[in-house]
Formats: sequence, C-alpha cells, structure tokens
Amino acid sequence: MLGFVNGLAIIIFLAQLGQFKIKDAAGNMQWLQGSSLYLLVGLVVMTMAISYFLPKLTRAVPSSLVAIVVVTAVVMGFDLQTKLVGDMASLAGGLPTFHVPQVSFDLEMIKVILPYSIILAAIGLIESLMTMTLIDEITETRGRGNRECIGQGLANVVTGFFGGMGGCAMIGQSMINVNSGGRGRLSGISAALFLLCFIVFASGLIEMIPIAALIGVMFMVVIGTFAWSSLRILNRIPRSDALVLILVSAVTVATDLAIAVAVGVIVSALVYAWNSAKEINATSSTDDQQRKVYHLSGPLFFGSVHSFHKIFKPQTDPDTVVIDFQESRVCDHSGLEALNSLSERYQSQGKTLCVTFLSAECRDLLNTAGKMVVVEQVGDPQYHIATDELG
Repeated sequence: MLGFVNGLAIIIFLAQLGQFKIKDAAGNMQWLQGSSLYLLVGLVVMTMAISYFLPKLTRAVPSSLVAIVVVTAVVMGFDLQTKLVGDMASLAGGLPTFHVPQVSFDLEMIKVILPYSIILAAIGLIESLMTMTLIDEITETRGRGNRECIGQGLANVVTGFFGGMGGCAMIGQSMINVNSGGRGRLSGISAALFLLCFIVFASGLIEMIPIAALIGVMFMVVIGTFAWSSLRILNRIPRSDALVLILVSAVTVATDLAIAVAVGVIVSALVYAWNSAKEINATSSTDDQQRKVYHLSGPLFFGSVHSFHKIFKPQTDPDTVVIDFQESRVCDHSGLEALNSLSERYQSQGKTLCVTFLSAECRDLLNTAGKMVVVEQVGDPQYHIATDELG
C-alpha cells in the first residue's frame, strides 16, 4: 500500500514537470528560464500557500477552489503573461450521444482487444481498490469494494456506448475531495455534475484558469498522497518490507500499476516462503514404548524441505521413530516427497518411520506413491494440500 501511494505521488509530480518546459525553435523541449520561470513558480507557490494555510482559518469553502480563484484573479487583474488552460486545448463540448462502436465483432477483433482489456481492467480495479483503502484510512471509514468494482465496471461498459473512455477512481481528485471536506457520496456526484456543467455551459471560465494554479493544486495532492512516514520507518521495518516498498514505488513509476502490484505480490510471497522455511523445527522426546518422537512445528513445503531433512538422523535414531505433525502440516507436493524420501532413509537403515496427526489426503497420496510409511490415525486433521510441484 505504501509503495502504491508513493509511486502514484511520484507519477503525479513528474507529470507536472512538463509544464515547466517549452518548445524551442527546433521543436525540442527546453526548461523555462528567466521571468517566465519565476512567474510560473511564484503562482504555483501562491496556490500552494493558499491551499495550505486557508484550512487553518476556515473550512467553510474548499481551499483548492479558493486558491484557483485567487490566482486566476491575480493573473487576469494584472494581465500576467502565463499559460492558461485554454492555451492547451478547448474544453467546450456537448452532451454525449449513443452509438455502437464501429468495429467488426469477430474472433480476430477479440484477440486484438482482449489483452488490452484485461490490462486496463486490472489497473482500474487495483487503483480503485487501493484508492478506496487510502481514503478509508484517512476518513476512518470502511468502503465496500464489491460495490465499487461492480459500479465502475457497469459505468465503463455504458460509457463505451457514448464515446467515453474507461476510467477508475482517481487518487488526485479523491484526495482533493477529502481534503476539501467531502465525506459522502454527494461529493463524488457533485464533482461529476459540476464538471459536466463546466464543459457544456461554462468552458470559457475553465479555460481562463492559469496552468500554474492547477500545478499548485496537484503539488498539494502529491504532498498529501505521498506516505512520508514510510521514509521514517525504512530503517525500522524488516529489510524485505523496505525492499517491497521501494520496489513497488519504482515499478509503478517505470511501468504501470498492474505490473507493480504483481511484482510486489510475487516478491512478498517469496519473502514469506523464505521466512517460513526458517520456521520449521522440532523437539524430540521418548514415549512409553521407547520410541523417539519428533514434535514438528512449522509448515513443510518446498522452501523448508532442506531444513526438514537436517532435523533427522536415521543412522543414530532408534529402530522406531515417530514424527508428530500436530503443530505442523504438509503444504505441497514437495513436502510429500520429502516425507517419502525420509521414510526411505529410515528403511535403508532397517528402521520404521511412523507419522501421526497427518491428514487423510496426505495418507492417500503417500500410499498412492507406494511409500512404506506407517501412519497412526489418532485425531488426524482434515486439510488439503497443493499437489503441483512448486519448488
């Protein structure tokens, strides 16, 4: 989660830097210099200052809205030469009309569209759910992920028939809403309706807004989104967690959110497997039948097989050895193979290996494999294991 918000904050920040550049005569992008740069920076700082200090005085009006209005008034009142929204593109538009996409509905078209559809759907779902989680933490509420996914999925399907683009929860707008005091459903609905009204009826007003004001607002979003606490705890949390945090942030910036989340999940799973492999251990005792009993604890899976074998000493153990799985379990096929291999080591020494508290599924798989393991069926648990080779 921290890597997600940090990565998005960095992306939003980097996206604003393009406004500090201008095309030269050769068509290359160059950084602004001189009075143009100073004016842009000054307006950005003014916007950020109003957005930061106004909530300390009053929360009756959204500070970002006041900042945009004030900066726009300053630019227009003093006739300052700076880039406006209208200089980039016209926002004027009308109400959408229904139409069916003009594509051929056949298998070849599906093959072209499907991979991009899956990627966009994954990115949209992941970003929406993570944005919801972030908002839940800020507002100390709990959203409904299923409703969020179904609602946005239906909206994206419908908007395609009106010439619209698919979308998802926007962390920038969400942070602006929350920081402006929005807490209910009306805040999101109002944002959509006001945007529609501006595009249809008042695009000229929006086009008068200086780009610097929008940059300042987005910089405040960056400051509010970035998990600054993650920098303070980097040297306190496990190195593996710090690696995942930094890695997800970097991959989010370098590629996209879906890949970043997949990388984070894979690395976290590998770290978990590595840590779990070190948790398997055993204590030994002698029961009333003079059998040596190994009381195993921790999961037996592909990552812990090596440590599992090091626990036992078939050469020096007595003729009958018992492995107690009451505080352990066999998790995958590699664990079964390790148990079968151990039984062969004891059989080669002319000794018997008994296993207690093993699930019925494990017993069936061991018997199917033809391994001669004596199983004591006293209070055995019921669980399933992964039968595919993982390690």
